[in-house]
Amino acid sequence: MRDDQYRIHMIRYARSDRNRPANFFGGDPHDTPMPIDYFVWVLSNGARTIVVDTGFDEAVGRRRQRETIHPVGEGFRAIGLDPGTVSDVIVTHMHYDHAGNHDLLTGARYHVQDCEMAYVTGRCMCHHLLRHPFEEEDVVAMVRKVYQGRVEFHDGTGTVAPGVTVHKVGGHSRGLQIVRVETERGPVVLASDASHYYEHIENDRAFSVLVDLSELLEGYRTIRKLAPSMKHVVPGHDPAVFDRYPAAGPGLEGWAIRVDLEPNR
Repeated sequence: MRDDQYRIHMIRYARSDRNRPANFFGGDPHDTPMPIDYFVWVLSNGARTIVVDTGFDEAVGRRRQRETIHPVGEGFRAIGLDPGTVSDVIVTHMHYDHAGNHDLLTGARYHVQDCEMAYVTGRCMCHHLLRHPFEEEDVVAMVRKVYQGRVEFHDGTGTVAPGVTVHKVGGHSRGLQIVRVETERGPVVLASDASHYYEHIENDRAFSVLVDLSELLEGYRTIRKLAPSMKHVVPGHDPAVFDRYPAAGPGLEGWAIRVDLEPNR
């Protein structure tokens, strides 16, 4: 494998039961189950290891009534990842389910959009409705990393490493960024919360939590431009992803998959 191509492990660490109306802006007429899963991603090759998002810990999960299946650290160990080898962490946005476990990767450099950091430390956080998706301790921990010289800020599109770029789309959060990763099957776009489920981007619908609806919908255009096909797009919370990609190894069924490999549909 070239040093600008990557394996992509997608690790499931938590879940929550909910119905369809909770997952769509404006609700949904079909009040049927539509559970949500929580993931982190690991990009690796012979040259480097990069983590995309760091999830939440068990204490936060209990407080927010989310079921932790396997703590994120266990998922890392299950795929043979030594946290000390992680060079960089891409935080797609600062919501509680993407920016926790902030002491897990103590040697890594973090990548965040300028406007996301300004958003979570600015006047908008005076409003409970806007600050609810964030955890105070996660934000404070990121500020500390800034003062430790461990944060690289991006303004729009940026390169994290050869074959890995970030692209600001906003919408769901002010500075939400998606990640384009080169693999042997071509570029894969980790959409994170730019599209929670396949159904969002496929039907031009929006998730229920958002900051700017127009940015969210325009983000779908960006995803489609960056991905060769919809088979190269990985949504951020859809349990169906695990039906489409192979397990990362024996005993990892339902826990970790490889989204750099070809999906079955």
